[in-house]
Amino acid sequence: MRKLLLLLIITVAGCLSVACEAKKADEAAAEPGTAFTIREVMQSMVAPNADTLWNAVSTSVTDKGIETKAPSNEEEWANMRHAAVTISEAMNTVLVPGRKVAKPGEQAKDPKVELTPEQIDALIAKDRAGWTKFARELQKAMNEAITAIDGKSADGLSAAGANIDAACENCHKQYWYPNDTKAQESQQPQQSQQPTEPKK
Repeated sequence: MRKLLLLLIITVAGCLSVACEAKKADEAAAEPGTAFTIREVMQSMVAPNADTLWNAVSTSVTDKGIETKAPSNEEEWANMRHAAVTISEAMNTVLVPGRKVAKPGEQAKDPKVELTPEQIDALIAKDRAGWTKFARELQKAMNEAITAIDGKSADGLSAAGANIDAACENCHKQYWYPNDTKAQESQQPQQSQQPTEPKK
């Protein structure tokens, strides 16, 4: 009887230990990437790839006349697609619950204009629905860019670039520099004008 009781105690203790370890593993898996901050994701994944897309199509006047720069072969178009996919997936990354804007002690890049990382964290926590909405808007702009890329349309990619810029700026004005009157007023004239054709 004592042996049976001892065996039962050991078995229960083993099960509890396994359950505890499983719970820890589940908790670790629930937030796999929060070691990297939103700032790091933006610097590593979003900013360089956004520059790739924005600089993909341009027009300049030279001694030879008007010259247009655009992707011209499969490799260049593939690079554009890689950039767009990376940015789109970066938005899923910044939406992971618990991810902080910056590391402890890091300051705003431009304290005269931007809020502190702690203030931005508070705004995001207060308005998760809005934060998600802005991330999805950028993903929508990326889908437009990918459609243009798959169709090898330089005009379409250029038009998508304007929408990418607008999605980024709208988010930054809401969370990064909501008190910057110049940034807020910059959109007022555009909103009061009659609709115009998209810029190319």
